[in-house]
Amino acid sequence: MTPAADCHGTGPDDAVRHAEKMARKKAARDRIMESKQADKGLVIVHTGAGKGKSSSGFGMILRCIAHGMPCAVVQFIKGAWDTGERRLIEANFADLCQFHAMGEGFTWETQDKARDIAAARKGWEKARELIRNPDIRMVLLDEINIALRYDYLDIGEVLDFLRAEKPPLTHVVLTGRNARPELIEYADLVTEMTLVKHPFRAGIKAQAGVEF
Repeated sequence: MTPAADCHGTGPDDAVRHAEKMARKKAARDRIMESKQADKGLVIVHTGAGKGKSSSGFGMILRCIAHGMPCAVVQFIKGAWDTGERRLIEANFADLCQFHAMGEGFTWETQDKARDIAAARKGWEKARELIRNPDIRMVLLDEINIALRYDYLDIGEVLDFLRAEKPPLTHVVLTGRNARPELIEYADLVTEMTLVKHPFRAGIKAQAGVEF
């Protein structure tokens, strides 16, 4: 080992090589960024068996709130739940974020298909109204993928609406397991949450602050 280098190999020569490498990376990234388009309203899908789909969607909603961007939430399944995010938004940010809890619970809880379809249709009508408003910059359609999976809503109708009527700068986030292939194909950003472990399988119930 030379006197100028320590035990981790971080001597002057290593520092110079690192700086040169990072400079090349920055130049390459700058060229990539220069080629990108201007702002665009995205269609974003969070799906998969793992936890975090709604949580990620609400994280985006809170980012919008922090930027002073009007936004909205339509819940298709969990409307009957007393969730932390609903409490927070309605109590503190109702001026920036509309919150519409339209669902009545999971389909095995209602045990009434006609009622489930009616609730999904009502939620979709509210969603269309919100998305059409160009002043609302993001609309979170929480658990809509479940309604689409069970054909409570028609996937063709949803995609046709997004193509024809979504304002150019409006972001729409659709969450829930088993996203339809047509939606995945159309979306700009798709993230699949992968289940590795979940406490429910070990007999632990859903807990405040973690699940709701």
